[in-house]
Amino acid sequence: MKQTLLLFFFCISLFAQKKTELIKSNKLGETREIIVSLPSSYETSPTKRYPILLLLDGDYLFDPFQGALKYGEYWDDLPETIIIGINQKSSRMNDCAFDETEGTPTKKSAAFYNFIGEELMPFIEKKYRVAPFRIIAGHDTTAGFLNFFLYKENSFFNAYISLSPEFAPGMENQIATSLTNTKKPLFYYQSSADGDIKQLRQPVEELDNNLKSITNPLVNYQYNKFNNASHYSLVLYSIPNALYQIFDSYKPISSTEFTEKIVVLPSGYVDYLIKKYQTTTEKLGLQIPVRINDFKAIEAAILKNKAYDELEKLAQIANKNYPKTMLADYELGLMYEKNGDAKKAAAKYQRASQLDEIGDLTKEMMYNKYDDMKSLTVKK
Repeated sequence: MKQTLLLFFFCISLFAQKKTELIKSNKLGETREIIVSLPSSYETSPTKRYPILLLLDGDYLFDPFQGALKYGEYWDDLPETIIIGINQKSSRMNDCAFDETEGTPTKKSAAFYNFIGEELMPFIEKKYRVAPFRIIAGHDTTAGFLNFFLYKENSFFNAYISLSPEFAPGMENQIATSLTNTKKPLFYYQSSADGDIKQLRQPVEELDNNLKSITNPLVNYQYNKFNNASHYSLVLYSIPNALYQIFDSYKPISSTEFTEKIVVLPSGYVDYLIKKYQTTTEKLGLQIPVRINDFKAIEAAILKNKAYDELEKLAQIANKNYPKTMLADYELGLMYEKNGDAKKAAAKYQRASQLDEIGDLTKEMMYNKYDDMKSLTVKK
């Protein structure tokens, strides 16, 4: 019974942030309904900015995407994200239609295209605190349509999630050309399944073959073909894969990353940490403080490899990210302790004991460290 109640309250919390707004569109000549989900920290973090995920087919894609993001956010594997879903339950075919001969949007779908780029996204970016990173996602008809945003030289979106798309004529070639020529980083994810609609699956596989030959380092491409999945169930398989592809650089240091990439380095452990967070900023436009667990991972690598002098550089990063806490002085104290300078170590641990606790670093721990170092400086 307790587990049932906990699940109930979790579900309430999960979807409590969802709301509906009406957008009057001059491009479409009508009012459109959108669904908005703001991150749980939105009100309590007034300076924080968030990536945008725009969902076509928002009437049925919204909840599965929100659920996956909330789960990833809970473990800090995925960043908090503003989700915008366009309700297309009765309009998706007109919104996303294309000319069968030319392979271009129809008059109505061109208006929908302009509604997104010239009305909806400016409205969202003016009203909410957004980071400069935009994702768009859709399924079959809408997944094909979203690729039209790649046709422009300067792609409007940074990441594309195309789930079993229905391509316009020539689209599998045009997408490959656009990704080959892009001058800015782009993420592109597409999926299909062995049980998918055959007429959709074949062009997707053709595009996959075209994209495999792309050598542009700015393109991050992934294709998943799921076994024992249908045109509809592949959506639930695809969503976490797509999100983890796009936000891979955001993830904290894992045990595998520590073992296979960090601790085996001959030096430069702190530089690895710096580069990891710089990559997150460059790719995702996100400014996030270095996680405490990531500090501890780099500290562990330094200690294991006896590269004690690197603790000074780690302390500089600690002071920048957590200036009111004991973290920076603790790292300096640890450096002096490992290098055999008990007097300086004692001074740093004493100073640390007067600052705010953080993570598993406590005042009591600093007092004990100070006493241990002080005892080594007493003349016998």
